[in-house]
Amino acid sequence: MTRKKRRLYFVVLGMLALAAAAALTLTAFQDNLVFFYSPSDIKEKGVEEGRRFRVGGLVEEGSVVRNGKTVDFVVTDLVNSVPVTFTGILPDLFREGQGVVAEGALESDGTFQASNVLAKHDEKYMPPEVAEALKASGQWKDGPPKGMTGAQ
Repeated sequence: MTRKKRRLYFVVLGMLALAAAAALTLTAFQDNLVFFYSPSDIKEKGVEEGRRFRVGGLVEEGSVVRNGKTVDFVVTDLVNSVPVTFTGILPDLFREGQGVVAEGALESDGTFQASNVLAKHDEKYMPPEVAEALKASGQWKDGPPKGMTGAQ
């Protein structure tokens, strides 16, 4: 085998190793990505059950039901709604009519089982994804959405 052929084999082998490493890295990233959906996105796109993602919107008025450490509530983008169940301690600022982002997975009955719930930190803040989803639905302009007030 000539020196040129050996060098070519090493270059090809190096390229294959680099391609394999890149494929493994991209696969690992894909498994760890958590996408954001609004309730309307969930209805339109039909998110598969068991897949982890974030759902965001407003906590629907009159929907919070507490059973010990388990809390059931409804997240809405003022067009569609998703029932959410969360077991654990909610943030201090969690309340009806406020912005919320829940991370978890959709169950077969259409209920979103949240493993983590994030609430806004003051009356002027809403998570950017939630604000964009509400704006896209035409339900929110600058300021609080229709029927919603600042701090409650």
